[in-house]
Amino acid sequence: MTKTIQALTIDTAKNEWHGQKGFFKREVSMPVLDELNNKKDVVSVIVKVLYAGVCGSDRGMWHRQAFTDMFHNSLEKEEKKLRIVGHEFVGEVVEAGSLVESLYGVKAGDKVSGDSHITCGKCFQCRMGEQEVCQDQSIMGISIDGVFAEYVKIPAKNLWVVDFDRVRPEVCAMYDPFGNAVQSLTRVDVRGARVAIFGCGQIGLFSVLLARQFGAAKVIAIDINEDNVKMALELGAHEGIVIKPAQKEHPYDYDKEAINEIMKLTYGKGVDVSMEMAGFNSSVNNCLEATRFGGQVILFGIKDGDFMIPKFSKMVMKGITLHNIIGRQIFKTWQIAQRVLSDKTNGVQDKMWNTIMRGGDGPVINFSEFSHEIMEEKMKKYPKLIFDMQK
Repeated sequence: MTKTIQALTIDTAKNEWHGQKGFFKREVSMPVLDELNNKKDVVSVIVKVLYAGVCGSDRGMWHRQAFTDMFHNSLEKEEKKLRIVGHEFVGEVVEAGSLVESLYGVKAGDKVSGDSHITCGKCFQCRMGEQEVCQDQSIMGISIDGVFAEYVKIPAKNLWVVDFDRVRPEVCAMYDPFGNAVQSLTRVDVRGARVAIFGCGQIGLFSVLLARQFGAAKVIAIDINEDNVKMALELGAHEGIVIKPAQKEHPYDYDKEAINEIMKLTYGKGVDVSMEMAGFNSSVNNCLEATRFGGQVILFGIKDGDFMIPKFSKMVMKGITLHNIIGRQIFKTWQIAQRVLSDKTNGVQDKMWNTIMRGGDGPVINFSEFSHEIMEEKMKKYPKLIFDMQK
């Protein structure tokens, strides 16, 4: 008999995608290594998942607002009906393919996290060292099966061996999204810069921590959620702005009160760097309005659909540079993240755990207790959630 495990899945048909929401706990087959019938298994591992993080993209998929085409196109290609979701994890290698240790130095018993973007290694971008924009990549939990499961099979090349004496296991499960913030804050030079962070969800909050760590002179945190702005201030933001509901001619229009406040804080110049971490059309336009002439905009948030940029020529005339961030630089970003998190003197790891994760009191969910009701309640209350997969 085939052994089964518990996993969270989405199995919504494309024509029903926008009429449903949530994940569904299912019994699925235990992943196995079968080198005789699958050549890739010689360089793959089976990982027992210890902790798994709920990302902003997972929230988007919960509400069926993100990655619609990628999700359904991949299922159609694989001739499958459901997808195991989730892509942030830390776990223990329980079985390794025959070439894994010799090629990657990974072995059974190792504690590992890993990058969620499975790159091809063959395309022009991969060969040039730009794996983060691999033209034939898959993303765990979206276009291939993910980690909201008791066990998962992963290519060994994607693993990053971790040390729980340096970084606590729950924080190791956040290497992937923390790496998004690292990638965003190292794309431009923020030393001495004024930085506005639009969207104080999990990666926006990580960005607040890193902007201070990397030497920003002023960090302004902006969100529609007052509690998230308060948390950003606790993490080191110099200023916080809560966007209040306002009458707009169009939903994509920028928020005038917030922009006026930013202009006051920057003596009428605008910020040097705006970071769009929420994914809403209005948030993108907020960034463009808030940024000074010659400034830079980091675009990270993702939502499906078309976006409108009014008075497009204004962006050109201001000489704004746009940077689109996807994933992490494998593994340069991971090395920077590890060094930042392992430094006990900078307080970054402690603030991630004690402030963002409330010391585990609330944001950590026992996987065995998963329900739609619990998830809805927790997502409304906390910017970051983690499953304890062993409870």
